Amino acid sequence: MKNTPNALSKLWVFLTLNYIFCDVFSLYLSSHLQELLNGGIGEIKFTETFLLNFAIIMEIPLVMVVLSYFMKLKINRIINIIAATFMIIIQVGSLATGKNSLHYWFFSSIEISTLLLIIGIAFNGSTKK
Repeated sequence: MKNTPNALSKLWVFLTLNYIFCDVFSLYLSSHLQELLNGGIGEIKFTETFLLNFAIIMEIPLVMVVLSYFMKLKINRIINIIAATFMIIIQVGSLATGKNSLHYWFFSSIEISTLLLIIGIAFNGSTKK
């Protein structure tokens, strides 16, 4: 790939938009919305600590948008592989908890595929920068 940092940065933007749209679409499910209004979803209760931890996790793809573009290629590859692997674990974990809607499965498959693509590009990317 000619411009690996640029491609990786754009893929992190694409991933982040998928996360956002999945959450927005979830608000259209009345049962989901009612659970949110009651302070949680299924077994998960939305405490201050939970929301802080979730915010930190969701900051990873946002930070990767910038870091992927500006880091030197060698460290870029390593950090992208680590971050994408961690986010796959989080996504698979979210699929394993509770009952998920069809749109959630759809977005999750796109998100996991994108993360695998990020790992592939980071692993095999160009050595030029």
